Formats: sequence, C-alpha cells, structure tokens
Amino acid sequence: MTTTRRHTGIVRTGQGDFARWMELLAAQYAALAGVELVPGTLNVELDEPWSMPAHALRLEPDPLLGTVRVFVAPCRIAGRSAFVLRTQANEEDRGDHPRNLVEIAADVHLRSVLGLADGDRVEVELPDEAHER
Repeated sequence: MTTTRRHTGIVRTGQGDFARWMELLAAQYAALAGVELVPGTLNVELDEPWSMPAHALRLEPDPLLGTVRVFVAPCRIAGRSAFVLRTQANEEDRGDHPRNLVEIAADVHLRSVLGLADGDRVEVELPDEAHER
C-alpha cells in the first residue's frame, strides 16, 4: 500500500508545454492513468522539495515525436483524485523546474473546477518520496 503525505504550496502559472504533449499522447496518458486527462497541468510550488516515488509509472519516450520520459503518480488535491506528472529531466534536477514544483493533471480542468488562481495556497496529498530510483 502506498503511503501519502500532505504538502502545501502556491498555484503558479506554467509554461504550457505539458498541454501540447498531453494532447499528442492522450492515449498513452489515459492508459497509464486509467482515465482521460484534460490537457495541461496545475502547477503548484510546494513549500519544500518533493521527489517522485520509486513505484511511479513511466511514460516512455517516443523517438519519432521527440518526447521524453515522464513519471506519473496518483495524488489528491482538494479531495479530488489526480496525477502528478514530472519529466525525468526535472526529477534528475536537469530540467526547467525545481523539485518543489509539481505539475498536477486530472480528468477535469483543476483551475476552473476548484476556482484557483495564481497565488492561491493549496494542499496536495502526494505519495511518499523515494530515496532510490
């Protein structure tokens, strides 16, 4: 059984990159998540760094599309089931985002459904971190 921990953070504007890739790879994301995810993510800057758990699912790179490996793990925000997505580069501190930034996707547009705006504080329930991958 996976254990979780509550984290708090602030909603931030993202770069919009995940939305494009989520549209192109919608079937692969749906297969991993078990639901169709709305393209795009809710970016939350956590109060502390967080790492993906070792048991996170992986969306493998597609060399034809030039995509990268993405880790996918279930989470909860405001009582809703969702998924935290993170590229391998970001997980390894080689990407555009620090470890305290998480990108959360769901089967609904989270900003709209939860009435969130940049700067709002939120609580996210994330899987316990891995110490080894």
